[in-house]
Amino acid sequence: MKKLLLSTAILSSFVSAPLLAATVYDQDDTQLKVGGRAEARANISDNNESATDSSFEDKSRARINLKGKTTINDSLGAFGTYEVEIGSGKNNTVNTRYLFAGLSTTVGNFSYGQQDSAQVMLTDYTDILATFGGDAADLTNGNKDKRENNFLYSGEFDALTIQANYIASNTKKNDSFGISGMYALPMGLDIGLGYTSGEESSTGLITADADQINLAVRYTLDAFMVSGLFTTGEVDKDDASGYELAAAYKLDQWVFQGVYNFQEIDSTDTENNVAIEAIYKLNKSFRTYAGYKFEQIDNKDDQLQFGLRYDF
Repeated sequence: MKKLLLSTAILSSFVSAPLLAATVYDQDDTQLKVGGRAEARANISDNNESATDSSFEDKSRARINLKGKTTINDSLGAFGTYEVEIGSGKNNTVNTRYLFAGLSTTVGNFSYGQQDSAQVMLTDYTDILATFGGDAADLTNGNKDKRENNFLYSGEFDALTIQANYIASNTKKNDSFGISGMYALPMGLDIGLGYTSGEESSTGLITADADQINLAVRYTLDAFMVSGLFTTGEVDKDDASGYELAAAYKLDQWVFQGVYNFQEIDSTDTENNVAIEAIYKLNKSFRTYAGYKFEQIDNKDDQLQFGLRYDF
């Protein structure tokens, strides 16, 4: 457990998700925290152009999250999380990102709702950028984050973390299940292995079998982190594979990061790009960043994205 906590503390210097929240209620064995972000950001790319739109697109957003927990007795507790995102411009929508509740026990946590699949703790090894990245990891729907109707178990056993989930889709013949494990080795080395399987259907009439295996490795040393994710699977009898390579370096208030994404389905390249970015953190609450994505596929154009972000 100490190894896992140390690894988490080091990696928090690199990842974009803040560890901030204000405790607004804490008594009678019940606690409620409120957090979120205000993020003004923009994207420049020929991908945004149309007969009426220019290459400049506002992508500003805000997030608000509520996290609560309570103690029922010495061996049983309960928790709940809600997070909503509000967009602006063409993305002027209100979307629920997470909405789940569960029980914490001596053998692990059991929860249900809209939450990440068991594979996300592995895909997060390389999905580290504030701007781009994470393009090659998801060969199947059961591998993705923020899945509705998701039953999840998560348990920590010293340096080993195990997760398993079952997604009961609203669409017929679209359920999936998955299991993953992550082991924190000494000297900053983490390894993970996961598997997900199920069916995929957009209409409930045409069904495709979908299976995926994930292998992830991450090494952290002081201000440097390097990681890799390899994934392979089959969707509707089409072979699919992908890999992501990521690196990050922290220098004082700067964080420099880069990711390479490659994915192919049925011998056709579906993702092939390099993304780099720089983040400058003025303090724990405020940062500015800029990233550039170099596309290697002919029908996709490069992108520049920059922003200002306040976390609370």
